Amino acid sequence: PRNPDILYAAFWQVVRRPWVLVSGGPGSSLWKSTDGGSTWKRLTQGLPEGLLGKIGVTASGARPGRVWALVEHKTRGGLYRSDDYGENWTHVSDDHGLRERAWYYSWIYADPKAEDTIWAPNVQMHRSTDGGKSWTPVGTFTHGDHHDLWIDPDDPTRMIVGNDGGATVTTNGGRTWSTQMNQPTGQFYRVITDDRWPYWIYGCQQDNTSVGMPSATPGVGIDATDWHPVGGGESGWVAPDPRNPDIVYTGEYGGQVTRYDHRTGQVRNIMAWPQLGSGRATSTLKYRFNWNAPLMIDRHDPSILYHAAQKLLRSRDEGETWEEASPDLTRNDPTTLVASGGPITLDVSGAEVYATIFALAESPLEKGQIWAGSDDGLVHLTRDGCATWTDLTPALNRAGLPEHVQINALEASPHDPASAFVAATATKWDDPRPLLFVTHDFGKTWALRVQGLPGDVFTRVVREDPARKGLLYAGTERGIYVSFDDGAHWRSLQQNLPAVPVTDLAIKRDDLVVATQGRSFWILDDLAPLRQWSDALAAKPLHLFQPAPVVRFQQASLEDGESLPPALGANRPNGALLDLWLAEIPKAPLSVEILSGNTLLRRYSTVKPDYPGDLKARREAEQSDRERLKDKPLALKPGLNRLLWDMRILPPELAPKAVFDEGDRNAPRVAPGTYTVRVTCGTQVLTAELKVLANPALKLDEADLKAQFDLLKAIRDRLSENQAAVQRIRDLRSQVEAWGPRAAAAGKGGAIQPLVGPLAARLAALERRLTNPDIQADEDDLVYEPQLDHDWTWLTGVVAGADARPTAGATRMVAELADRQAAVLADLAALEASDLAAFQKALSEAGLPRIAPAERP
Repeated sequence: PRNPDILYAAFWQVVRRPWVLVSGGPGSSLWKSTDGGSTWKRLTQGLPEGLLGKIGVTASGARPGRVWALVEHKTRGGLYRSDDYGENWTHVSDDHGLRERAWYYSWIYADPKAEDTIWAPNVQMHRSTDGGKSWTPVGTFTHGDHHDLWIDPDDPTRMIVGNDGGATVTTNGGRTWSTQMNQPTGQFYRVITDDRWPYWIYGCQQDNTSVGMPSATPGVGIDATDWHPVGGGESGWVAPDPRNPDIVYTGEYGGQVTRYDHRTGQVRNIMAWPQLGSGRATSTLKYRFNWNAPLMIDRHDPSILYHAAQKLLRSRDEGETWEEASPDLTRNDPTTLVASGGPITLDVSGAEVYATIFALAESPLEKGQIWAGSDDGLVHLTRDGCATWTDLTPALNRAGLPEHVQINALEASPHDPASAFVAATATKWDDPRPLLFVTHDFGKTWALRVQGLPGDVFTRVVREDPARKGLLYAGTERGIYVSFDDGAHWRSLQQNLPAVPVTDLAIKRDDLVVATQGRSFWILDDLAPLRQWSDALAAKPLHLFQPAPVVRFQQASLEDGESLPPALGANRPNGALLDLWLAEIPKAPLSVEILSGNTLLRRYSTVKPDYPGDLKARREAEQSDRERLKDKPLALKPGLNRLLWDMRILPPELAPKAVFDEGDRNAPRVAPGTYTVRVTCGTQVLTAELKVLANPALKLDEADLKAQFDLLKAIRDRLSENQAAVQRIRDLRSQVEAWGPRAAAAGKGGAIQPLVGPLAARLAALERRLTNPDIQADEDDLVYEPQLDHDWTWLTGVVAGADARPTAGATRMVAELADRQAAVLADLAALEASDLAAFQKALSEAGLPRIAPAERP
């Protein structure tokens, strides 16, 4: 890049066969070696004369001596074939479909079993079965732009194609293709969010569509049906209208901008100058737009839309008209504005347009302050709404910014109008070092801030946390880093993020949203620990971070043992994230409790829950529902520990092996309000306030949610009461039935056995009014009539299905079911006072031990 007269040429393809090596390279014709590459012979007979470009070559495994070459040439390009090991060549096809964009494709592959079958990946996949004379497009059904092909040498019906959408496989010779992905592979240039709740994420993905998607959904994950294109195309920035999230402006290469209206589905092209740039030299264009041209809505006046070419363009009427808001803010070097490609084949797709504004940022604090950075190394600032611009580049160069490097991202500080940050990349100059700069005086002076970053990992983006001054996040070519001191020192924030290029970052409320090149979007939920972190904190044995407010949100959850399907994006954990710092594992038991006033709502502990008496043994033996539902002991580790409270109180107490298929047996979520998190470890007690907020999208009165919680809590208590009675009846019945053979063995059967059957039958009849013991599998309730316990779980599902005040019908139903259950419990009490008391008396008179009282849960 420093001297256009210096070129590096390499052979493009080498095909190895037991008998020969054949190679094709730019400007070198074809060469053949018969001794493993020690010596080479140039092959020219029958090939075009003059300058040759890229050559793809393949040798047949089915017919010795047959070789094909796909040749780039000005007048006689196309496919050539030799049947004598490359000594003589015949031009068999000049089909342009085989040689579109020669530098980008020009691959050719021979079928290892069929001597006349060859494949040519290109924009489409092409196949010939007559030695290359005629060609048929073969649909791979997943994507275009095919770049590689593997053919099974033993079974040519098995093939793998690599294209811009990934890899796709056929097992029937190309009749059908399939793709299975176990990870996201979207390549996003930029990321932006809107102001909805849950907020939406937007970006353009390489060689695909733009995307708008929610950051969380009511389902178990984010499905393909949850997102949609928002106009534009594969490149460019996205700008959702903050006044109306249904209106989204999206860029695309060539200077295109669209206005997308989600209500109507209309996508209108509103580009400032509708020029066709494909195939034309940059110097002929009125406006030079980068492949990834900045597009931005004014923070202070959302009626203003900016789009950056070599000049900043501005529209005040949603793209109807545009005006120039700046002079040329690039170097405008004519030597960089020529047509790309050549000397044989031009290649002007729009990706090569240079001398453009590449980065744009507006101060959230000072109206009219905009920073602009170009791909040829200039940074400008306006503070008067684009009336005048100041070139800040000399000061940046003095601070260590190399000339002509790409200004990849700009960040205007959310804390100080005089502060800004620059992320630059010099990879086009074979310079991989990180380049991050900061100014605190409107760009008069700058400082390089890269300590702690790997010296060979270039930087793409830097952002400052809006909640904590000096807390910075940097996206690099191999991951993400954080600084707590304004960039003076950096440390890795990689966690479980793949080692992947991080192309952009956005901070939305308490989340960090990451755009990557090859692994789609990622979100780091809840930045509270980072915002509160200090090195002094690390010395504490125990610290409870102040939790961020949490929104009460209806969201499905996976069943125990289920994992998120690979086709779904992960939702935000549905609950309050509670963060603890532990210098080491404490020796004393540690508990985390959630309280409303002085009332305990939920408790987590490093000690296994203790249940009294026989109930403890039963529950341990049968793995009761309460233990399954979040009462497992806390597993702690030194360092940061994150606990999710699902905003639910304690679940209902269920009888062992209780089966419910209908409704909901979860505990209710708390109503919006302020709660207390209390951490106890030995004698140390830490507390923090936690706010639970109503979903702002619903516009509910908090009293409605309080009424819902109160009713659900009442249902939970009635279900627990139901199940306690079931357990009591079963315990009494088992003891009564056991006394028949025991009394007979003791010689007292005559007095006891006549009482056993009737009493056990009356107890069983009472149990069947509370639950149907025949229901032992999920859908048994379709065969056996459900009883009160199922009525309670069904009613829970009805009331809890949405954030809303319970209906009058639900409220009346609770009262009716409560009356029915109270009648059963009254009958149980009466039976215990009469028939059971008589049975106890008979046992005493026979000199036998009385029945032990059934223990209540």
